[in-house]
Amino acid sequence: MSKTASIALVAALGAGSGAALTATMYSLRSSKQPEATLHVPTHLAAAPTVPVPASQIFTNPPPPPPPPPPAAAAGPHANLPVLKPVDPAGWFEYGFPGPHADISSRASLVSAYDRRTRNPHWVVEHITPASLAARDADRKHSVFLEDPQVPGKFQAKLKDYFRSGYDRGHQVPAADAKWSQTAMDDTFYLTNMCPQVGDGFNRDYWAHFEDFCRRLTQRYPSVRVATGPLYLPKRDPVDGKWYTRYEVIGSPPSVAVPTHFYKVILAEDGRPGGNVAVGAFVLPNAPIPNDKPLADFEMPLEAVERATGLEFAPKLPVQRRRPLCADASCAIVPQSWGEAVARRDRAPAAAAGGKPCGMPGGGMKPGGGIMLPGSGGGKPPGGGGGRVPPAFWIISAILARSAGLLGSMRPGAGAAVHR
Repeated sequence: MSKTASIALVAALGAGSGAALTATMYSLRSSKQPEATLHVPTHLAAAPTVPVPASQIFTNPPPPPPPPPPAAAAGPHANLPVLKPVDPAGWFEYGFPGPHADISSRASLVSAYDRRTRNPHWVVEHITPASLAARDADRKHSVFLEDPQVPGKFQAKLKDYFRSGYDRGHQVPAADAKWSQTAMDDTFYLTNMCPQVGDGFNRDYWAHFEDFCRRLTQRYPSVRVATGPLYLPKRDPVDGKWYTRYEVIGSPPSVAVPTHFYKVILAEDGRPGGNVAVGAFVLPNAPIPNDKPLADFEMPLEAVERATGLEFAPKLPVQRRRPLCADASCAIVPQSWGEAVARRDRAPAAAAGGKPCGMPGGGMKPGGGIMLPGSGGGKPPGGGGGRVPPAFWIISAILARSAGLLGSMRPGAGAAVHR
């Protein structure tokens, strides 16, 4: 082999070795670089899309999607890959804890049921001159029923009201649903009931209030009403703190006795995009004198929404709203219970394990010194005897607490109350 050929062979071998060595070094360096990976649990991996017939969109709605992953935290590490060692949403493989509203849509009403209190959150109805003029139902054919749409362990039971001292108080009254027997029967499910004081309230002032709502159809062609319970706090006279306390009936105790009830009324003028008269009222679950002005129980709608945690008309523009008691006369027509029975056809309805409709399950309990809105002569709430303070003061306190507006307030037409 010549000298020149030997030098070429050495150079070629050197170049090949250098290239191999260089490749090896870069390979080693690359293998030392950590590779960012994001572990996606198998149950959250995207599944292939399966077409669903249009007819099944409402009859068989798909389950709700899992909640989105939390947004990356801001800061110096915001752009780094998230190596998540936990999967809280994995709980939903076993079911969704709730809360469940148990929405029931029936002929005469729609209701949302509260499994914890065994009372409705709200019940809404629609009354018109035509619906009230019909006489196609007889109350004596209706019976109280436990609602099969609610799981058994969360149902209010007929036996819960037996000898409780409280009426099974309709939220949507049967007298508003005389246009068909089915519509009237729908008002007798216990998901449309709350424990109500009978004498002086359910069979008196509350019944007059229901009649007031019906009489609004003489002025408005369409009236919508939302009704439900409230559990308002009262101030302890000893330590001055506020507590929410209410009785629970049943065996075992399961059905809460509301301290108050609300009604939100939307009276429509019948024109597309027309005005809507809005009224909100809160009444104590206690005897109320028939001469008490209904206007004393009127509340700002926002105050009732804050107290209930509900929004009653978020899509109703402010410019279409009118105050109900300024647009119509907010006055009830007092009458004796006997006259109310004759006029409203409150015939007894047989019910297993309970008394006829509108009658208490046993001996009626006294009102217990519950203060009415506007009463008390300006005395501080909670001033004695475990009385429930005026509803206006309580709800106004809830409304104004964050703004620091607590002070002298006028509960409707009553006297001012103070902190």
